[in-house]
Amino acid sequence: MSWEHILLERRDGTATITLNRPEQYNAFAGLMRQEIVEALDAVARDRDVRVVIITGAGKAFCVGGDVNEFVSGTTRALEEHVSSERHAMCKAALLINSMEKPVIASVNGVAAGGGCNLALACDIRIASVKARFGQVFVKRGVHPDWGGIYFLPRLVGYSKAAELIFSGEVVGAEEALRIGMVNQVVPHEELVRTTRDLAERIAKNAPIPIAFAKRGLQNFQKWDLPQALDYEAYVLEVCKKSEDLMEGFASFLEKRDPVFKGR
Repeated sequence: MSWEHILLERRDGTATITLNRPEQYNAFAGLMRQEIVEALDAVARDRDVRVVIITGAGKAFCVGGDVNEFVSGTTRALEEHVSSERHAMCKAALLINSMEKPVIASVNGVAAGGGCNLALACDIRIASVKARFGQVFVKRGVHPDWGGIYFLPRLVGYSKAAELIFSGEVVGAEEALRIGMVNQVVPHEELVRTTRDLAERIAKNAPIPIAFAKRGLQNFQKWDLPQALDYEAYVLEVCKKSEDLMEGFASFLEKRDPVFKGR
């Protein structure tokens, strides 16, 4: 399967989705949002894929919507555009959130607007020192999308999220790390290797408990301790019935690396 503005590579249990409009800093345009949905759906269904990486081609991760598509006409034109794209944006955020595989954003440059929130929707973010993050919506007269008002306060807290969204301030990679927006900042030339190393380490682990752990972690603000303990007990019973549990113990006793099959 191929798309106009999206690249998809599968290797060693890892799928890499690359936003590929480098000359426009990977701004969303045309059918690009729908292409992202199709790529996410493809990797979510692929049993050979254990981890997903999202990154951008060229100097940017993604600068959000292509302004050129908005400046050509009337308010009605803007409303029609928003209406046509809303479903794709929502579906992409939901796919990232709901798929049973960890999703890593490898942020190679500026991530602004919807591009910033696409990164925030991922489970883990690794940033180049050249990365910058901006909730620039208010500077364009629009409201955050791609789930930004959901993901950002869960990462940085309500007050900091309010500051970033209300001001439209752009922050650098080190500040993003300090406030909890990203997991790690690395030299630009090491970003690809660092991201892939992490993805490959995750991909070697048992996918069933990872899938359940992702779902459990997403409920950390909703559950009290008894609910969390009940969930853990339920998942342990599921894991006890899996071939992978036996493989995990056998490989430990035999002093070898486990080979998990997701069964």
